[in-house]
Amino acid sequence: MDVGLATEHEGVMASRRSFCPDVAFTTEHRLTGAFIHGAPIFAVEIRSESDYGRGAERAMAAMRAEYFAAGTLVVWDVDLLREHLVRVYRSSDPSTAIIYRRGEHAEAEPALPGWTMAVDDLFPSE
Repeated sequence: MDVGLATEHEGVMASRRSFCPDVAFTTEHRLTGAFIHGAPIFAVEIRSESDYGRGAERAMAAMRAEYFAAGTLVVWDVDLLREHLVRVYRSSDPSTAIIYRRGEHAEAEPALPGWTMAVDDLFPSE
């Protein structure tokens, strides 16, 4: 059954700014060349060393706002380096994150109904 497309390709958002989420999922096959035209329904941003601090938090919030304005339903903010958690943001309440930690399963409702991923699978064993 064909349910969608997961990709690491860049996407063009509504404002014509290009973002390259670490992982993106879309139900519509809009891949042409190196770009998906339009927003994915689910985007994952994995933090790097430069994604911490007040300025970085503002930049991450602005990026989520762009995703949601373009039609993305869910954005994961994955912290692999410091807190080892997943923050799940939804377009229906973009300023509130649901936080999932080790031992829990993060979800991507309503973008991927019923799908979950063990947070432990994202991090090295302790």
